[in-house]
Amino acid sequence: MNRETCKIKICGLSRPEDIEAANEIGPDYIGFVFAKSSRQVTYERAARLKEMLDGRIKAVGVFVNALPEEILALSEGIGGISPVIDMIQLHGDEDEDYIKRIKECTSKPIIKAVRVRSREDIIKAQALPCDYLLLDTFTKGQYGGSGQQFDWSMIPKVPKPYFLAGGICMDNIRKAADQGAFCIDVSSAVETNGKKDRTKMKAIVEVLRNGQRR
Repeated sequence: MNRETCKIKICGLSRPEDIEAANEIGPDYIGFVFAKSSRQVTYERAARLKEMLDGRIKAVGVFVNALPEEILALSEGIGGISPVIDMIQLHGDEDEDYIKRIKECTSKPIIKAVRVRSREDIIKAQALPCDYLLLDTFTKGQYGGSGQQFDWSMIPKVPKPYFLAGGICMDNIRKAADQGAFCIDVSSAVETNGKKDRTKMKAIVEVLRNGQRR
């Protein structure tokens, strides 16, 4: 993958003004965090935000060790609940059996996060039955959202398409796009005081896309 096709995801949207900004700026994906986090949203809030979201932008649900039934309720609309996500991101300790159980009940693409400590972590994850990997920084005691970059030189040639996360900002997004990722994933870099910042969101998307046009 190269800059000509590298996509962008803005994760952790939680307010109507975040969605309004996304609709204006047009990232490829946005993320709703359902795991415990400062960016966590409830189903009810996510449902309202999804109704506002431009249909060309895919909504990714981020989960950490959630019950499969909870994920499927949000992705499939089980039990009278309307679907609110287009893709599923597993960011915890979910294993092969867990992923297979989810895949048996949904056609929605599944992203499995890998907290990278070594090149072998990425190679091993290639065998998981997910549609995409997400390579993130390993931080002891955290499942993600550290805002720290890992050593990208550890990334091997990866046949499975992957999202690249962890400390990506204005200063390094062009370099991030050169790593071979299918999609760049940003969150804290486009925030001010813990809230999404429209100006920062717009700037980072423009830097990536302008770089791709060169």
